[in-house]
Amino acid sequence: MSTVTQIQDWFKELNLDTKKVYHNLTADELHQHTLDANLGEECDLGALVVKTGKFTGRSPKDRFIVESASNKDKIWWGEINQAVSKEVFDGLKTKVVKHLSGLDHIYVKDAQVGCDEHHRFDLRVVSELPWSSLFAHNMFIRLGNEVVDFDPSWTILNAPAFEADPAVDGVPRPNFSILNLEEKTILIGGSGYTGEIKKGVFSALNYIYPTEFNTFPMHASGNVGKEGDTAIFFGLSGTGKTTLSTDPNRGLLGDDELGWTPEGRVFNFEGGCYAKAINLSAEKEPDIYNAIRKGALVENIVFKEGTKTIDFDDDSITPNTRVSYPIEHINNLHPEGVSDNVKNIFFLTADAFGVIPPISQLTPEQAAYYFVSGFTSKLAGTEVGINTPVPSFSACFGAPFMPLHPFEYAKMLIDKMSEFNTKVWLINTGWTGGAYGTGSRIRLKYTRAMITAALNHKLDNVEYKAHRVFNVSVPQECEGVPTEILNPRTQWEDKEAYDKQANELADAFRNNFKKFEDQREGNDWIEKGQL
Repeated sequence: MSTVTQIQDWFKELNLDTKKVYHNLTADELHQHTLDANLGEECDLGALVVKTGKFTGRSPKDRFIVESASNKDKIWWGEINQAVSKEVFDGLKTKVVKHLSGLDHIYVKDAQVGCDEHHRFDLRVVSELPWSSLFAHNMFIRLGNEVVDFDPSWTILNAPAFEADPAVDGVPRPNFSILNLEEKTILIGGSGYTGEIKKGVFSALNYIYPTEFNTFPMHASGNVGKEGDTAIFFGLSGTGKTTLSTDPNRGLLGDDELGWTPEGRVFNFEGGCYAKAINLSAEKEPDIYNAIRKGALVENIVFKEGTKTIDFDDDSITPNTRVSYPIEHINNLHPEGVSDNVKNIFFLTADAFGVIPPISQLTPEQAAYYFVSGFTSKLAGTEVGINTPVPSFSACFGAPFMPLHPFEYAKMLIDKMSEFNTKVWLINTGWTGGAYGTGSRIRLKYTRAMITAALNHKLDNVEYKAHRVFNVSVPQECEGVPTEILNPRTQWEDKEAYDKQANELADAFRNNFKKFEDQREGNDWIEKGQL
């Protein structure tokens, strides 16, 4: 670990002068500090419960990257990757450091990211709140006693109580998250939502790994079978990424952020999990439910009246209730968070229009097209003004965290498929027999059966037919699944209505892809894979 002198010297270089520094407290100590300061409560499961304040989710419109000579021609600038100058960053950093210096005490957590030893970075998280430090303890790789002379290559300065002045500080609102790739520093101010810490690091790695290591970063979960085969699951919120990668017959590799090296290794970026907790139950998600115990951090939930029992069904604060916990809280883990032999990739989409087949196989070109599209659905009630399902597209199933152009990641996917002979499947975990409100959600047991069949080679020698609209290859039989389920058109009473709805969704794919027109030249896979 860092010596007292080393940490003092590091603070001097930063011009940070706080009266008291709590350095690398244990989870139990951070838990107790939060309780002692009346910043949280302990639920009857033993976990710490906090409220993150005004922000109960990320604020992607307030995320910025410092533009520099080295990155100005690499980053996909625009609405997602917004540029700020070094002068703006330096000014805010000076103010954040002054704010932290004025506090009675701060918390410092040293950790690492990247389970693969060749892709590992030392990280220091400076926080004004003890539960923010507990989040960092849970989510990043905890240091062993063998680590000495810790010299962080990346730093996070996290100051939820500091707000920028938009009139003078060069940012549009009081809250901000700014990534400086050259200085290797992330500034977070004005928001207590801990996901900004996690996704700030993820955004940095999504730039570093492709540009410096030729490693494919993925917003995905993964698990490993008893024969050593690895499966990867991409999917946006609500599609079942955590649920489907948690399999009693396969070890969990990671639940959200993975990397795929040129040598074929797949590794977890993190040392913990950050799971949605809304509607959680021991029956539906036993692994996640049982992970909520001492050491876990639960955000923005309420207790049942007169108790310390969490009401997981209450979304009065936010539907985005969350829990972070060390990955060791999950029993069935793949050792060391590193694997290889990727045989199957699953793209998960919750199609609320009820037209995409529940399982289909993609060519490499189709895989790249659907990967760049990153489709799922927003349901009525999820956002103000949404009264019927609407298509939602997030490139690479994680656009807010991808600094490079989506095609850069898509080309890495194609290359990996080719080199390692990997199959890609499109899985619809959404609706069948009609759109949301008319049809029904595809039963989880059928989705699990289809994924298991793909993993166990039970779909290798069955008949496939091309879908008449989406052109994907649909298996005509699958063990454990009624045959009629596999072809969604047969589930609709009105076949013409199905055709109309399918064509409208295909048009939405095409319209979304128009924003990539400037990159078509030299990318032959687009012509082969697009709708």
